[in-house]
Amino acid sequence: MDKKKVAVPTVCHGHSRPVVDLFYSPVTPDGYFLISASKDSNPMLRNGETGDWIGTFQGHKGAVWSACLDTNALRAASGSADFSAKIWDALTGDVLHSFEHKHIVRACAFSEDTHMLLTGGFEKILRIYDLNRPDATPREIDKSPGSVRTVTWLHSDQTILSSCADLGGVRLWDVRSGKIVQTLETKSPVTSAEVSQDGRFITTTDGSSVKFWDANHFGLVKSYNMPCAVESASLEPNCGNKFVTGGEDMWVRVFDFFTGEELG
Repeated sequence: MDKKKVAVPTVCHGHSRPVVDLFYSPVTPDGYFLISASKDSNPMLRNGETGDWIGTFQGHKGAVWSACLDTNALRAASGSADFSAKIWDALTGDVLHSFEHKHIVRACAFSEDTHMLLTGGFEKILRIYDLNRPDATPREIDKSPGSVRTVTWLHSDQTILSSCADLGGVRLWDVRSGKIVQTLETKSPVTSAEVSQDGRFITTTDGSSVKFWDANHFGLVKSYNMPCAVESASLEPNCGNKFVTGGEDMWVRVFDFFTGEELG
């Protein structure tokens, strides 16, 4: 009797409190890597393919809400409830820079060229740090209309996307002028916003909805209602035929991008 092979999931132990953010690096000569942020204050770095633990970044004194890697996975960044964002050497685990804020840092993101770090949080201010001059005063973008929940870069670092914890919509900021140039309207606050690796789509989640937007013309391409409230969604990086969601039902679900049908 033929038996179907069942894929065995990789389980990554280590955090002692909820994991609130995950980030995969682009493929590097050494493969790709996964960094996780947790309320236990210790971001962890893992092999992206096997899930094997590589190291833990120790130094924050509060929950870490956001973590990411630069393009080459040589540096990590994290934003924390201890009112700081940190840059880490991803090879040694050492703190390279610590940027003090006046309130909780909820989100952080490296620019594509890795020269800048973008942060946002409870201060309602977007800050851009020049990593070639880390001691310089950061540039501050016009005040956000609400507490910042997510940040990311678009169009080769010429546009910033941000969402608020208590207001609907994703705001597009022109980096040159520092002004909001457009808003992608949603009924509920956006809990995650991601630019696809090919630069074609912006994936957002709000309430129980997953939306896909054209990343160049900003029109709504697709919108699907999920079985429950969703916290995050990600479009498959290779061919974009599938997307995954995570939400309040504590399941990760896989859907067909073109039809919205649940696949697993």
